[in-house]
Amino acid sequence: MKKIKTIAGVCLTLVMTSSMIFSGCGSQSANSDSKEKKVDYPKKAMEFIAPAGAGGGWDLTIRTTAKVLGDTKLVSVPMPITNKTGGGGAIALSYLQQKKGSDSIVTVYSPPLILINLNGSTEYGYKNTTPIARLITDYGAFVVAKDSKYKTINDVMESLKKDPKSVKIGGNSSAGSMDHIQFLLMAKAAGVKNIKEIPYISFQDNSGSAQVLGGHVDVFSTGLGEVRTLIESGQLRALASTAAKRVGTGVIKDVPTCKEMGIDAVFENWRGMFGAPDMPDYALKYWEETFKKMSETEDWKKVCETNGWDMVYQNSEDFKKFLDGCNEQYKEILQEIGMLK
Repeated sequence: MKKIKTIAGVCLTLVMTSSMIFSGCGSQSANSDSKEKKVDYPKKAMEFIAPAGAGGGWDLTIRTTAKVLGDTKLVSVPMPITNKTGGGGAIALSYLQQKKGSDSIVTVYSPPLILINLNGSTEYGYKNTTPIARLITDYGAFVVAKDSKYKTINDVMESLKKDPKSVKIGGNSSAGSMDHIQFLLMAKAAGVKNIKEIPYISFQDNSGSAQVLGGHVDVFSTGLGEVRTLIESGQLRALASTAAKRVGTGVIKDVPTCKEMGIDAVFENWRGMFGAPDMPDYALKYWEETFKKMSETEDWKKVCETNGWDMVYQNSEDFKKFLDGCNEQYKEILQEIGMLK
């Protein structure tokens, strides 16, 4: 049995015991009239941004969030969703820089926010946003078409051990980002050598599930909640999840973990909400408190259970400290697999 090492913090977590391992930026003028603005805010429609195409984890999270906020009447203004695709989240991040000081933008991010900066995909990172609140922990899943020759995750790993180029892996995140990294970490834990040689194809239009169904990739690396419907319909088969134990309900709970299959590794990814750089203090405070209230509702608890999400709320200050820690840990991970720029 391999020893276990944890990269903790509910960010990206690798469990393998070997050796592998700022706040509200409102201006003075915003502070001076914060009491007045708090009463009236928000008065107009918000722009909720998914940094990728429809159907992916970011899209699912922010659409679910907007629906729960509306259904519970915590927010009364419209919250239309805008999908800004490209660059593994970098296009949306660049857009945020153009909206510095805005009080009307909320976007969702997860580990790629840090990874795309560390791997050189963009000059921007989490410090070029206003972290509002951390909401959930999601888990990775590795799925194949229903007629795939791979019946278990160990079948995939055995093929890769013989030839690291023999299995095409697809994901909706960019190379060197989350969907890619979570598979490489599992492969490394399984004893696959030369993991940098494993072919990875990025589908940033969120067409990864269609690509594996069409036979263009052998394995699709994604999030559990993102493929629930296709697993339920029988079109996709889930080989394994990256959780420490089984999560969720229904077909999600039926998915074995990599640990169950003898791969002593766990991958967890956080998801949280962010505002534009220098988001005014009154807006930050409003959304921080509103997301806290939402996280305590039965509606939110239900959707988290359905999607296999763990609820892990953190306020802005704690979220920023958490991100600082993740930034350092991710540097080590990317260095390990040769992707740190």
